[in-house]
Amino acid sequence: MKKSALLNQPLSAVIAGMGHKDKLVIADAGLPIPRKPERIDLAVTKNMPRFLDTLRVVLTELEVETAVIAEEMTTASPDLYAALKEMLGDIPIEMVTHLILKEMTRSARAVARTGEFTPYANVILISGVVF
Repeated sequence: MKKSALLNQPLSAVIAGMGHKDKLVIADAGLPIPRKPERIDLAVTKNMPRFLDTLRVVLTELEVETAVIAEEMTTASPDLYAALKEMLGDIPIEMVTHLILKEMTRSARAVARTGEFTPYANVILISGVVF
């Protein structure tokens, strides 16, 4: 059994296979998921698991170079945005419209769908390198 924080096998496998500049989306329950990226459905019920809890665990395993969010998050869900900024620390955050964010999900390696019901609780994590 794995000792690290991330126990979900499909999510762990995607992260292990990611290279520089690959994209992983952590999504709320309502984000439309295109057919191309792998869909990792973590949702159990409303707000389970939470977006931030999922992101916190993913950040223990994935080297993130840049994060992309919808600019609408800043006004529709300001508390979530503040918590996200704090969690990401020095990782640069790029803001795009929600429409562009949805389009960007098409080129992701995978989309991990949480049970989050907070508006615009989505982030695209662009992988970095550890060397």
